[in-house]
Amino acid sequence: MDAPLSVDKIRFLLFSFKEKLWIKPLGFCLLSLFAVFAAKIVDGTSLAEHLPKIEPDSVKTLLSIMASSMMVIATFSAGAMVNAYASASQSSTPRSLGLIISDDVSQNALSTFVGAFIYSAVALTAMSQEFYEQAGVFLLFCITCLAFAVVILTFIRWVDSVARLGRVESTTLKVEEATQRAIEQRIKTPCLGAIPAGDIKEQGSFAVQTSEVGYIQLIDLAKIQEWANNNDLFVNIAMLPGEFVTPEKNIAYVNKDIDCEGLISAFSISSSRSFEADPRFGFIVLAEIASRALSPSVNDHGTAIGIVSSITRLMLLWSKPNKNTDKINQDGRASKHNKAAKTSDDNTCEQPNHGKPHYEKPHNDNPHYEKPKYDRISVPKISIHDIFDDAYTSIARDGAGNIEVAIRIQKSLQTLFACFEKLKKDTGSELASDFSKVANDFATQSFKRSEQQLCFEQDKARLEKIYRGNS
Repeated sequence: MDAPLSVDKIRFLLFSFKEKLWIKPLGFCLLSLFAVFAAKIVDGTSLAEHLPKIEPDSVKTLLSIMASSMMVIATFSAGAMVNAYASASQSSTPRSLGLIISDDVSQNALSTFVGAFIYSAVALTAMSQEFYEQAGVFLLFCITCLAFAVVILTFIRWVDSVARLGRVESTTLKVEEATQRAIEQRIKTPCLGAIPAGDIKEQGSFAVQTSEVGYIQLIDLAKIQEWANNNDLFVNIAMLPGEFVTPEKNIAYVNKDIDCEGLISAFSISSSRSFEADPRFGFIVLAEIASRALSPSVNDHGTAIGIVSSITRLMLLWSKPNKNTDKINQDGRASKHNKAAKTSDDNTCEQPNHGKPHYEKPHNDNPHYEKPKYDRISVPKISIHDIFDDAYTSIARDGAGNIEVAIRIQKSLQTLFACFEKLKKDTGSELASDFSKVANDFATQSFKRSEQQLCFEQDKARLEKIYRGNS
């Protein structure tokens, strides 16, 4: 029995389809063909007697205009999109190309123009063969007028969008939005809906490896849960989406010596990373845009400062109240805080067939405990240090000699430290404690980089004043 498609899997598939330019044009072409033949249905109904008469020549004229112009516009729009893709790769980073390609406005415009051409060509051929009677001609006339209105509105909207497509500001915004979606999803399910690896008392002794080489784009936990249920075992996931897999690396551990092809097939591995399930990738792409802006050939520190602001906004998403994690943090987790005496069988989850506890539940006095969705899987939490490293290290390195960028980095890290320190005091959140500590460490690291690169003493004094104010 195949595992049901999970929400994460569906979201990943939809995102993958959005990156393919042929999907929407194909759909619009099929819709246009349906519209052409749907007009014939009215001819055989009683409604035909009440519809006004439209001269076929007027409909043919409209269709001829549409057929002759739509292919030209579609070619022009495709050329503009290709230029925008090239501009995005040169001015920002090639890693952002997938987001530019998946731009809804551009895809809808190209699809509308191609669909309108197919519709007009097929409808014109049908009219030439006298395929329609009086009612069918009237309905075709209405559909053609509607198609004209849709094409005009789409073209106006697309012209406004294509003027921004591929520019650094537009690309940065798209990357930030994609990263925000990934972060918000990870905040809802810090361990992808599985048991936190830190709560596991024992790890499986049988390592699982794959012969593929590439980046993990998605882990289908619903499929792994189904596989674990069928084989009556527990799975310890060792790698997260975004990590690079090679044949010698262990992607998971199990507690039985068993054929793991079903488990391995749940890992979607590709030659590139994906924004959808990998929050760290968004930070890497933002940092790449900033580093390119700071290169001597571009020398645009304003873009780098804007990127640091985007990174700050994204980091602060973890400081917003989350009812599930807040409740758990206030009551404490058993493995970290509650360590209650194990006198009741209800406080442990038993390992199938072996009678050994896999992980400790919060004490049963905790009313907010929610059983993990995937209770036969453990997943490690994302590394806060790695997130900061992806976001700040390259910008701090390339902008160390630029006082404006160095000050902005210090203020950004100062803001993160203050916000997460307050959250730690209010809730006792372990996550907030990690964020504040790492923010302070990277502020020190960034300051030392700039201290070595800056030559003007007053610049050093300005930066040190801001840094010492956060220490």
